[in-house]
Amino acid sequence: MANRGQFGSKFGFIMAAAGSAVGLGNIWRFPYLTGENGGGAFVFIYLCCVLAIGIPLLFNEIALGRLTGKNPIGAFKDTGSNNFWVIGAILSLCVSFFVTSYYGVIAGWTIGYIYTTLMGVELSFAEFTANPLIVLPLFVGFIGLNLLIVTKDIAKGIEKASKILMPVLFVLVLVVIIKGLTLEGASAGLRYFLVPDFSKINAGTFLKALSQCFFSMSIGWGIMITYGSYLSKNESIVKSALWIGVLDTTVALMGGLMIFPAVFAFGMEPNQGPTLVFQILPQIFSEMPGGNIVGAFFFLLLCIAALTSTISMIEVPGSWLIDEKKWSRKKAAWAVAIAAIVFGVPSALSKGANDTLTNMSIQFSGMTITSFMDIMDFIWGSFFIIIVSLFVCLYVGWIIGPAKIIAELSEGTPSFNTARYAGVTAAQVWSFFLRFICPLVIIIVILNQFNVF
Repeated sequence: MANRGQFGSKFGFIMAAAGSAVGLGNIWRFPYLTGENGGGAFVFIYLCCVLAIGIPLLFNEIALGRLTGKNPIGAFKDTGSNNFWVIGAILSLCVSFFVTSYYGVIAGWTIGYIYTTLMGVELSFAEFTANPLIVLPLFVGFIGLNLLIVTKDIAKGIEKASKILMPVLFVLVLVVIIKGLTLEGASAGLRYFLVPDFSKINAGTFLKALSQCFFSMSIGWGIMITYGSYLSKNESIVKSALWIGVLDTTVALMGGLMIFPAVFAFGMEPNQGPTLVFQILPQIFSEMPGGNIVGAFFFLLLCIAALTSTISMIEVPGSWLIDEKKWSRKKAAWAVAIAAIVFGVPSALSKGANDTLTNMSIQFSGMTITSFMDIMDFIWGSFFIIIVSLFVCLYVGWIIGPAKIIAELSEGTPSFNTARYAGVTAAQVWSFFLRFICPLVIIIVILNQFNVF
């Protein structure tokens, strides 16, 4: 068997897994979805999704990975899966790969914005994204940065990078929040973000909140199965998963605290969609003393957040090539990166550079999704993530049964299956959520999206 490597420490694993979870999903995607879906009420539903569905599924995926010591497809095959259930594992590789292809484009924008903000270049977001001579080299450059990390051994590459980059990220986010909260009129933004107005919720809000929970926590991508496979048997999955959940949710909330007070202080609209961060923040920074330095720092932070996520996405198909095809780590990483660049070019050109790719649209249950990149984000970043999560929880809950996973979760945390609270163990509660609550909620949300209700 190829030497797959292993995380050297619990802190390294938590920082790498939190790094995967904490990315553009928290700082770019969460604020704009919150802005489009009514503020505080969306935040409330999102937190419910994290607690009731996100955390149980996080336990499940990390434990399945460590139990088998394999990539997602290997993990399913090793536990006796038939061809039908393996579809879920194959789709998880597709999710990680296809999201990498357009996520890398957005991450490339952050590199461009480090420069434009620092130098005070006046450039509208639409002009910036419509210039292929800017966006394509930035995209390729960003994927290249990933290669520098992913081609190294796990402890030397992913773990080392995450241990340094993640704490820096937290500090930078705090700096921007403190600055934003001191602006005049910031309190209206705080109210919008933290006080729920449930009249703003509709059926679509639930799908968006649930898919954001999975997108943000890296559930349904195969990432947590893959990272779990590198986790030592001595570490507690329960404690690690709770840490990942807490860190991820904290950064998402910090992302909102960073954006909304400033949006309201400057009299902007919160429902700007995916361009919220790129259109609003440069204007905010330009009005701050020393704003170009703070702004460049912020986009550096966004780039770091994106990097800690994409290294985990490349790792998923990469680990399959290492395990199943016996490729070297270097060869696997290069192959995935080059393929991601090829598949990412249409996304890079779909924000103004090419009319056909920019204006193409699909209809889905009353929604119109326009541009190649937004269609990719809907298919792979929203819809299939939820489908994969359903596959994994039904497979463990009903096909192989929760017993093996409970045994894995009890290693490092014996109390998980022994300590009783009000007569039940944590393992029994987890098993009930995995078998009944999680699949039921996911199925209702999917059917709802097809206008069944």
